[in-house]
Amino acid sequence: MLIAIELPGVKLGVLEAGHARVELVVEGLAREMDEACGRVRRTMTVEQVNEHHEVRLVRGLFREWGFDPARYRPSSEALLRRVAQGKGLYRVSNVVDAINLGSMETGWPYGAYDLARVSPPVRFRLGRAGETYDGIGKHTWHLEGRPVLADAQGPFGMPISDSTRTMITEATTSAMSVIFAPLESDTEALQQALDTLATRLSRYCDARDIRERIVLP
Repeated sequence: MLIAIELPGVKLGVLEAGHARVELVVEGLAREMDEACGRVRRTMTVEQVNEHHEVRLVRGLFREWGFDPARYRPSSEALLRRVAQGKGLYRVSNVVDAINLGSMETGWPYGAYDLARVSPPVRFRLGRAGETYDGIGKHTWHLEGRPVLADAQGPFGMPISDSTRTMITEATTSAMSVIFAPLESDTEALQQALDTLATRLSRYCDARDIRERIVLP
């Protein structure tokens, strides 16, 4: 799926996966999550999360868009802080868990979407006056001035919290993930992040017909 970028300073890693099997717990993935969380706890305190190179770059992006990252943390920073506190990653489903694991490892926000519920065209832009959506496990988000992914039906995701309209459920068979990476971040690292996510979705979710692309402004 093509995504038009209308905000400065960002590039997007986009992955689409078909024939995915969504279930709650997959042993191999759970083991990878535990190992990754253990590495973070051994090497990073909550205070050091603020000094993580990619976290700092993402925070800079938010400020460039006129959005305060101290008030609403990027989703990747929130995951890293949670793990550094010893709380571990959320266990949601194999698809969402694989996406959250990649986000924690890279420091970049990842979105997780049911591809069948996304209606092209898709743009990454600032939210407009009056736009809202119900966030996953959260309150209703008022989106004016916030960085959002929007399709033909309106906003459905942002690098803070995604919407219930396009969230991954047990009925999902085709999934999309969008990685929100600062433009100055290494493009090869972004490609590697896509490749790693593709491997996990294939191995732990039986996903096939996986397509990856990097979208530049």
